[in-house]
Amino acid sequence: MKILCGFFCITLALSHSTGAADMNQAFVFFGTYTVGTQSHGIYVSRFNADTGRLSAPELAAETANPSFIAIHPNQRFLYAVGELGGGAKSGAVNAFAINPVTGKLTPLNQQSSGGAGPCYVGVDDAGRYALVANYGGGSVTVLPIVPDGTLGTATAFMQHSGSSVNPQRQKGPHAHSIFLDAANRFAFVPDLGLDKVLSYRFDSAKGTLAPNDPPFVAVAPGSGPRHLAFHPNGQLAYVVNEMACTITAFDYNAERGALTELQTISTLPKGATVQPSYSCAEVRVHPSGNFLYASNRGHNSITVFAIDRNSGKLTYVDNQPSQGKTPRNFNLDPTGAFLLAAHQNSDNVVVFRVNPADGKLTPTGQQIKVDACVCVKFMPTK
Repeated sequence: MKILCGFFCITLALSHSTGAADMNQAFVFFGTYTVGTQSHGIYVSRFNADTGRLSAPELAAETANPSFIAIHPNQRFLYAVGELGGGAKSGAVNAFAINPVTGKLTPLNQQSSGGAGPCYVGVDDAGRYALVANYGGGSVTVLPIVPDGTLGTATAFMQHSGSSVNPQRQKGPHAHSIFLDAANRFAFVPDLGLDKVLSYRFDSAKGTLAPNDPPFVAVAPGSGPRHLAFHPNGQLAYVVNEMACTITAFDYNAERGALTELQTISTLPKGATVQPSYSCAEVRVHPSGNFLYASNRGHNSITVFAIDRNSGKLTYVDNQPSQGKTPRNFNLDPTGAFLLAAHQNSDNVVVFRVNPADGKLTPTGQQIKVDACVCVKFMPTK
């Protein structure tokens, strides 16, 4: 294992004004659930990277169930899933143009996600494709991005099949996210229903997917893999397992697109056991590459791990109450100085300061109200 080096959805879109006072101002976009809530769509707030302060959120675009969002690398466009289920054959993916002064969003177009319940969207580093995971449909779709930011018709669709050990949660496939490696060569899909992280070869010229060899890596039965985070050194990956409340660390062979398990560790503090109301949601690696964070719903906390610089394995550091109910999503600002935790069931986004020495979190006392908030995205400052 090579020495680990510095790092990696709260996505910051910077205001384009040129005054010195605006240099550390950014937009933060929030995805939400709108059905059965007071939310109306995607919200935007201004973030001060010096103080960690967030302005009162404003409605950026009215749209149905934008539960996960992604920002184009050029910072001009935003993409949001429309997480539709309830028997719907297909959800939606919506494209928006970002106003660089106000952060408000203008609808561009909409495409089918190819399956029910889309729960994740990401954009490749070249900004040519949006990759979507359909939880209800158990599938993944690739949509081309036209130069004007609109979405074209699908260039790839992969339907998963199979099941795992939990009859309530794993009767069929549930693709929960899709992540490209740093070279844009391989795509990885944690599938909660299969207890597998599927691996695909990605053709970045054609926007196509093909099963890799090996085609997947399995996690422990009943784990329910949800999200994945690559380490900035490109040689490690970490998967958060929703149902088991664990993190699985993998060595990553970038030539073969192969993951090899190194360790599986609980996200709960010592002495705590998994309860029926507990589940994990998000995993992030600190920009320094030294720390990893995972959120625990039900337990309502964020756990901090240290990453060993030689082995890549994790060591428990701390468990911080998240200051709300159901921390569905969180993110670190690009400097790594602050962490923003979004709570689905208490409608608040809480700001924590990160200790650069040990990675521990301290509440700043700052928070804002965002109804049913389930995604936070920063876009790096230009």
